[in-house]
Amino acid sequence: MQAVIEKEGNGIIARFDRLLSHSVEKVWSALTENDKVEKWMSNLEMKDLRKDGTIKFNFNDGSGESFDMKIRDFRECAVLDFDWGDGWVRFEVSPEKDGCSLVLKESITPVNDHTSKDLAGWHVCLEMLSDLLDGHHQDFPMDEWEIWHKEYTAPSNDLMDEWNARE
Repeated sequence: MQAVIEKEGNGIIARFDRLLSHSVEKVWSALTENDKVEKWMSNLEMKDLRKDGTIKFNFNDGSGESFDMKIRDFRECAVLDFDWGDGWVRFEVSPEKDGCSLVLKESITPVNDHTSKDLAGWHVCLEMLSDLLDGHHQDFPMDEWEIWHKEYTAPSNDLMDEWNARE
């Protein structure tokens, strides 16, 4: 399911909603334990999981370069919210009848030509997370990313068209 994109100030909020047939605890573990995180978002490394703690972003380009991102909000088995560029990313996990709900929100300011790439990346990472929870793992599927990148830049995406026209 494609992200819902809403205008907010000079940017957007992208919201990805996923219903998962797994417990909150299992999903939380996949979001916060490095041996699992590396299988769906290999750039992230959990360092100090607490409010005002840090997550490391590794470039994974052979340079060894990385930078720390501040954790803005943290509630065990419920919320992980951290800086992401000039915006933020927030994961919310809550119990549902047959598993749990996972919501990823990303605040993107300013919207630019990288925005659709970022949205496609999160989309594919969430698919990889879901697959991991189901017991499957694959390397990052660039072909799927390319399909979603086209979707997030498609004419049917009016908000993205508005910003792409400003470029």
